[in-house]
Amino acid sequence: MNADADAVAPAARLAALAAVFADETRAAICMALLEGRAWSAGELSRITGVAPSTVSGHLARLVDAGVCVTERHGRHSLVRIADTGTARLVDALASHAVPDRDAAHTVPVVAAPDPLARARVCYDHFAGRLGMAVTDALEERELLRTDGVFELTDAGRDWFGRAGVDLDHHGRRPLASSCMDWTERRRHLGGVAGARLYARALGQGWVARDAGRALRVTDDGERVLRELLGLTAQAWR
Repeated sequence: MNADADAVAPAARLAALAAVFADETRAAICMALLEGRAWSAGELSRITGVAPSTVSGHLARLVDAGVCVTERHGRHSLVRIADTGTARLVDALASHAVPDRDAAHTVPVVAAPDPLARARVCYDHFAGRLGMAVTDALEERELLRTDGVFELTDAGRDWFGRAGVDLDHHGRRPLASSCMDWTERRRHLGGVAGARLYARALGQGWVARDAGRALRVTDDGERVLRELLGLTAQAWR
């Protein structure tokens, strides 16, 4: 009896997961989130054309199923795909169902003065398009894991050392952490590594503070970012 129950359980779990996607609104939400950004219930309401209260109910179902996770940004709650494995699953289903589908639905990101959207300091680390460009480059080079909790790889620790960034630290602040970028709606690198990298860049004159929190990448900074991460100015402009 127990053996039969155990044999059925995987099929029941698969059926339950399939049921999560078996709704047009939830499917539309998942396809919109494939873009990689995090959105609020109100923004997803605009994308799907469904009332915000209804979207909130669907989001709760997706979060309960582990398909999506929520991120707090101040007073606001944003939703994103849980991890890359889930994103691949959703993308595979969408590609199978609609092989010639268009790119994911989009809505404009949060409006911000262009200097802040381009490059700024977030507490004590890079943010804006510059922060995302650095984070993406670290991930692409397998120096940083971003699936779930951010974590530096061994190669990443070596890279920070070669860049002259001291990662020795004490206290409870994590070496690497994620921080939701309010203009890009994606997670950029924070934690000790993010803070020390920004401090190194500022101290070496790779970036300069403009008005407020806005940053400007200097000529030396453009050269160093190209040498260290293969980035060009187009990545943050």
